[in-house]
Amino acid sequence: MSSPKGSSDPIDPRLVRKLADILKETDLSEIEVEQGELKIRVARQLTAAPAATYAVASAPVAVPQAAAPAAAPAAEAPKAAAKDVVSSPMVGTAYLSPQPGAPVFIKVGDRVKAGQTIMIVEAMKTMNPIPSPKDGVVAEILVADAAPVEFGAPLIAFE
Repeated sequence: MSSPKGSSDPIDPRLVRKLADILKETDLSEIEVEQGELKIRVARQLTAAPAATYAVASAPVAVPQAAAPAAAPAAEAPKAAAKDVVSSPMVGTAYLSPQPGAPVFIKVGDRVKAGQTIMIVEAMKTMNPIPSPKDGVVAEILVADAAPVEFGAPLIAFE
């Protein structure tokens, strides 16, 4: 099949480069454009070394009212120390490891670098790595593995 310009490749490389530039500028992990029957999807893969140990994260749990008064301030200390929260850039399912049974990307107390993958959000059967926006220490993981997340939902908190 040939394009109207006589070229055998109907995809304009300048458009692909422009889409890649948009990915860089907006810090998105993928972008898709459709024009008629032509569909172009540009995605970038962010890689990170897996964590050395595997830990199962659980959903945040509220401190019961019957808890001792001394325990409540200690449980709230990580939230009070947290300065930045990473929010979900999309609706989907959050995964804390690259595949079932694999070590998690991060755990509480880990020092992460900007750009390091902290988790994956699956949207429309596409795995989207979520990069850390900055260097820091993970204070709290605010989502459980395989939990549904909404756009803007808090994922992790930094100290």
